[in-house]
Amino acid sequence: MATQSAPLVSLQSPKDVSLDEIEAELAQIWQGYGATGQGATPAAARAATFTLVVYEPDETQQLLAALGFYSGPIDGIYGPRTDVALRAAQEAYGLPGEARPSPEILAKLREALNNQRSQGAQANDDAATLPRYALDARGAGFADAIAAQNPCRVITLCPMLGEDQGVTAQVSAYCPIQKHSRSTLICCEYIALTGTIAALERAQSLITSLVIGELPKFLWWKATPDQNQGLFAQLAGLSNCVILDSSTFSEPESELLKVQNFIEQGINVADLDWRRLAAWQELTAEAFDPPERRAALQEVDQVTIDYEKGSSAQALMFLGWLASRLKWHPVSRHAEGGDYDIQRIKLVREDQRSVEVELAAIPTADVGEVVGDLIDLRLNSSNPDADCCTIFCSETMGCMRMEAGGRAQSCRTFQVTPLGDQTAESLLSYQLQRWQHDSLYTESLAVTAEILRLEPSNAAEPVAEVS
Repeated sequence: MATQSAPLVSLQSPKDVSLDEIEAELAQIWQGYGATGQGATPAAARAATFTLVVYEPDETQQLLAALGFYSGPIDGIYGPRTDVALRAAQEAYGLPGEARPSPEILAKLREALNNQRSQGAQANDDAATLPRYALDARGAGFADAIAAQNPCRVITLCPMLGEDQGVTAQVSAYCPIQKHSRSTLICCEYIALTGTIAALERAQSLITSLVIGELPKFLWWKATPDQNQGLFAQLAGLSNCVILDSSTFSEPESELLKVQNFIEQGINVADLDWRRLAAWQELTAEAFDPPERRAALQEVDQVTIDYEKGSSAQALMFLGWLASRLKWHPVSRHAEGGDYDIQRIKLVREDQRSVEVELAAIPTADVGEVVGDLIDLRLNSSNPDADCCTIFCSETMGCMRMEAGGRAQSCRTFQVTPLGDQTAESLLSYQLQRWQHDSLYTESLAVTAEILRLEPSNAAEPVAEVS
């Protein structure tokens, strides 16, 4: 969840406009807040650094706004303002208090909206008595934190179910007040386009026209990426960087392969889940960086990786990173299954020695906001004389299976401190500062894809015990 931020100045609350009035409405906003500002409000600087296009299939903000609980920009970003609006709706309708709405809560909000629309004016009068929140009193979201440093344009595409009635548009503009500069507000302008997927597909030319000139262009695609979907293909080709989060993939293996295909087609991709591996990668490298430990690294031929059951994306990408750094080539994999959905993968070193890898999905009571986080991993050797056994444990989850039976006593053990905030919204702010090609990610994902392209076998094969 976002930290408390500066209060906001609303230059324009979300306002419904026709599609051909979007640019004119935004221009009118900024004309009123030029070099001298307007009244007591300082001058405001409009989008001048990049355009962020967000494909947002989650209806939460749209439903909360339509029901009168949320009056901020539809930006697809979960910050304190969306959180407070959701809690107000949960209180009003007697719904369970959840940080992210369940399908049941969304269904209730849709039902409430349908009732409101069918009852017309009476429902609108009733809505005025429902709990609200003060826009500027509860802190800003990540979109505003981004805007504080980089005035930008956010275009949110909101696919909706139901009858195709074309595309509707809203525009808004918000500026966080910065203590170090009260003479000029640095602002973001927001455009929300809502319609069925088919309607948004028809509006491709409009969306393209709203992207600002030669400035960098980001596409944050919060759904399964599909090159065959016209809208994704159009926007991906237009963007300097396509941002995804593989922790949300419903089928991580096949969808990671899709991402690799995009990269091979020349699309610059950034995966927010890859960023979550940074602490694990850095500590692994540091553990073998001392000169006396570098020889031990050459003895490693057994790897065990445990991850939270639900998504294997992080485990596969970490293995891809490790193999790419040590020049291991994947040769086979098979699914053993069982309670831990065991996968066994064989790789070959440059000296033709085999490396045996075990990936295990560990059931956990509380998955948290991110699915598939690494829990622990062990690097070991089949050579009993090798002094290379090294265990890395999540600071929050502990070593789980690695410490079972006392097997970890002869190993060096390190605790991995995760990033302070691993939510997609927090990592997005980081990513928008670093949109250039990430060669380490592409090299690692290429090896991950090699592993995934191996024909999996379900038959049991003799594999050296990873101990």
